[in-house]
Amino acid sequence: MEISQETADALIRQGVDLAYQVVPAIIYAILFYLVGRFIVKKVLKGLRSYLVLREDSPSLNEFLYAFAKIVLFAVLFMGVAAIIGIPITSFLAIFGAAGLAIGLALQGSLSNFAGGLLILAFKPFRVGDVIVGQGHTGTVFKIQILYSHLMTFDNKEVIIPNGILANTVLSI
Repeated sequence: MEISQETADALIRQGVDLAYQVVPAIIYAILFYLVGRFIVKKVLKGLRSYLVLREDSPSLNEFLYAFAKIVLFAVLFMGVAAIIGIPITSFLAIFGAAGLAIGLALQGSLSNFAGGLLILAFKPFRVGDVIVGQGHTGTVFKIQILYSHLMTFDNKEVIIPNGILANTVLSI
């Protein structure tokens, strides 16, 4: 199959025009990513320093740091995608649908997660407190985002989901 000289010239002109449109957007997107990544890392470093100074709850601090990192890098990714010309509304729709599906699938774990956030934020009990929860009496030795760990007086470890602890009456 032969291509005429006119067709080849038209294709070359279209390719050059497309390159003039696409290459600057790609260069701008790369610069945006590099500068954005630098800013995100500085913000995360400042957040880490602030959280260390708070000395509040290591579990809550780690969660806040990880959450901020995910959100900031997702925003950076969306910005790069928008610069390149990818419509971000479709990404948001996909993330929303995925979030709904994951939320329904992990309903029990999300209850424990929310309970862990409530326990870490409002501190109804702390590490070292003796509590009675779910029929177990023991000393709290670890509070994680999903579970709290008790050491009973007969030296057994009891792991109680935070969703249950956050929604029941505790004896402290």
